[in-house]
Amino acid sequence: MAQESLRLVSPPIAAHEGRLPRQYSAEGQGAKKDMSPPLEWYGVPEGTRSLALVVQDIDADAAVPWTHWVVANIPPDTKGLPEGFSGREHGASGAAGPHSGGVQEGVNDWKQPGWRGPVPPSHGHRIQFKLYALDDELNLGNKVTKDKLMDAIEGHVLGEAELTAVFEG
Repeated sequence: MAQESLRLVSPPIAAHEGRLPRQYSAEGQGAKKDMSPPLEWYGVPEGTRSLALVVQDIDADAAVPWTHWVVANIPPDTKGLPEGFSGREHGASGAAGPHSGGVQEGVNDWKQPGWRGPVPPSHGHRIQFKLYALDDELNLGNKVTKDKLMDAIEGHVLGEAELTAVFEG
């Protein structure tokens, strides 16, 4: 029987016809602002030792996408990340806290650890969520960046899944 391929979904994005709801952006209200969206994945390849996630605005600049979130060393038996996961039980350095199971949140392009959602004037931009299944755990030190992550996963990717949402604002 063929193995299911890696899939990445976010129920609120699917419910909004592919649009990123406001609470996941800088335009949300109060506590419902700049929260990391819930993500679920299925079909993690056999032999996966960790998962990594990179979220970028692929319309920010023709040459270089803008990084919103980098997450490394997600345990392979994890089924997803809950809404508002970013920043929970993590120190300011982006290093994993005592209860996060080794998960490391990296630094985004605002030079801050964790998730930071899109801000005006990026309406109409595509936000790409890319999940990588890896055959190893990553040793990235304390300051995780997208570039460090992408270098470290080279030759270790067992599977990839992609989800794209549009930021309407």
